[in-house]
Amino acid sequence: QVQLVESGGGLVQAGGSLRLSCTASGRTFSSYAMGWFRQAPGKEREFVAIIIASGGETYYADSVKGRFTISRDNAKNTVYLQINTLKPEDTAVYYCAAKYYSGSSYYIDWRSYDYWGQGTQVSVSS
Repeated sequence: QVQLVESGGGLVQAGGSLRLSCTASGRTFSSYAMGWFRQAPGKEREFVAIIIASGGETYYADSVKGRFTISRDNAKNTVYLQINTLKPEDTAVYYCAAKYYSGSSYYIDWRSYDYWGQGTQVSVSS
């Protein structure tokens, strides 16, 4: 069992930045690929970014490429999402998710993931 706890959300003006964190319980964090997803009101949950278990490779949704950076610190059981140049359309609840997988494939379907955090709200004002 893995528990995920996100933090770092908030209300920011367009153009601003935030860093989201997601800390996992358990001793096998380095065996999990970690993803960030988001869900805006009335919309489906959408893929944002993924980092493979070793941390060596990342993949982003086109809508965030160049503005968002996913990283992880396996020693701290934590994955981060640095969000720059925020836009009003980035407003959503952001979730981190863990998939027990040590390979290098990118899983962008939220239904592929095994564990989820409770989410953290990001609101961007124009």
